[in-house]
Amino acid sequence: MAYISVDENKKYAEFMERIEAGEKIEAHDWMPDEYRMTLIKLISMHGISEIMGALPEKEWTPKAPTLRRKLGIMAKVQDEMGHGQLLLRVAEDLIKPLGKNREDLIQDLLKGDLKFHNVFHMKTKSWADAGLIGWLVDGAAIITQTNMLDCSYAPYARALKRIAAEEVFHAQHGEAIIMALAEGTEEQKVMVQDALNRWWPALLMFFGPPTAATTGRSKQELTIKYKIRKNTNEELRQWYMTKYVPRIWSLGLTIPDETLRFDEKTYDWIYKQPDWEEFKQIISNNGPMSKERLRLRQLSYETNAWVREALGAVSIAV
Repeated sequence: MAYISVDENKKYAEFMERIEAGEKIEAHDWMPDEYRMTLIKLISMHGISEIMGALPEKEWTPKAPTLRRKLGIMAKVQDEMGHGQLLLRVAEDLIKPLGKNREDLIQDLLKGDLKFHNVFHMKTKSWADAGLIGWLVDGAAIITQTNMLDCSYAPYARALKRIAAEEVFHAQHGEAIIMALAEGTEEQKVMVQDALNRWWPALLMFFGPPTAATTGRSKQELTIKYKIRKNTNEELRQWYMTKYVPRIWSLGLTIPDETLRFDEKTYDWIYKQPDWEEFKQIISNNGPMSKERLRLRQLSYETNAWVREALGAVSIAV
């Protein structure tokens, strides 16, 4: 058992007093290792997910049906990459005291040590998939991100304020695509329904398992304890269904879950649980497109090495 000094205990108590009082923690402030590591795992995963999340839509940029749609999805991809860079800078301030930098985060991704969101391991088979990502995946992201806007770690809270605002435009962009298809030809309507059928389990998985891990403390428990976020995975999932299920139905679409209903007594959605073992496999880089997307990121990293080297040389000269 590791020895903890009286001074460390005092610092921890003072730190928790600040957290409970609603004060914000800055990168240069003292923080317990558990808090730092919780933030590193969360923010680095978020940042990498923004970067990897641009890839499924990037695949549809050259195949967008009109020039206007092409420009829209190109702008969205650019935003997502910018979000990733912003978040990795936030994460870098946390890992610097550990002797690491952003380069190490990319290496952790390529080695399989840093995970990215389950939805970005999935295939995009049609233009409707691109719209669904914007509407329902980014819609899920907005719910999780707004739940952390009052995050106790100030740099993350500041970054989220900008990111969440831009994600609203992304969701509107996706919704416009889906509405156009849902109001279009029979073939287009079938395309949207097929996309929803394939993506629904992954959308439910987005928020993570409903219960804590059986051993140790789960990530959701730690993030709530340290006031990084406010609510549990299941609470966020329930809010998501309350917001989006009626909208999906209003477009004449069918959600692929015969058990789905709203319980008027408990005010909860009753639904079929997705396969959480499959979820574990997906986030362990065994999803439908995991290897391909990681390989693409590896190629990009290697091809653009000269840019990093040139920028490094300029910074040394200055």
